[in-house]
Amino acid sequence: MSEPPPVIEFSGVGLTHPGPPPVPALHPADLRIGRGEFVTVVGPSGSGKSTFLNVTGLLDRPTEGVYRLDGIDTATLGEAQRTALRGRRIGFVFQSFHLLPHRSAVENVMLALVYTGVPRKERRALAVDALQRVGLGHRREAAASQMSGGERQRVAIARALVGRPSLLLCDEPTGNLDSGNADRVLDLLGGLHAAGMTLVVVTHDGEVAARGQRSVVIRDGLLRERETR
Repeated sequence: MSEPPPVIEFSGVGLTHPGPPPVPALHPADLRIGRGEFVTVVGPSGSGKSTFLNVTGLLDRPTEGVYRLDGIDTATLGEAQRTALRGRRIGFVFQSFHLLPHRSAVENVMLALVYTGVPRKERRALAVDALQRVGLGHRREAAASQMSGGERQRVAIARALVGRPSLLLCDEPTGNLDSGNADRVLDLLGGLHAAGMTLVVVTHDGEVAARGQRSVVIRDGLLRERETR
């Protein structure tokens, strides 16, 4: 039985913004992230983390190299195909939770399924299941505005999980949380990884970075591997 392709495979992937003068935001890089890995991406502000996130999340196209997601060469896809692939394969978790404040937790999670073709009745069942996975089944009818920051981030994680993606891509997921809620969210991410989820967490926080199996460092648009633990 052949081994599945890596979830993320960069072969000389780089992105240069056109000039004049041209500005390299991500220098050509190679990277492989296998199924079930927990990788953190660290670097100071302005280092290229956002560019990496946008390329990996299929929000920006690289200007050179080949990016394969689950073995699919993303350069061969049109915009509609890239959008569909992103919706099926990638769950996003952001620093700012991006929830609708006056909608309930379950409604916020259901919104991630609106354009997937899943019937409305099934959407609700899937959303409830995702909320249970993050420990918020009992809060499913609460409005986002009535929740703590930690609860709102867990709703955002449930929304990212509801489509059953291959990859959970997190951008500073604890950046707006106090230390107690940050620890709870990191424990939740660790539990998802233990259950087989592939996680990529972009952070500038050393404590968050230490939770991963591997770290990738970005500085001045240059990406390199940190020693594996």
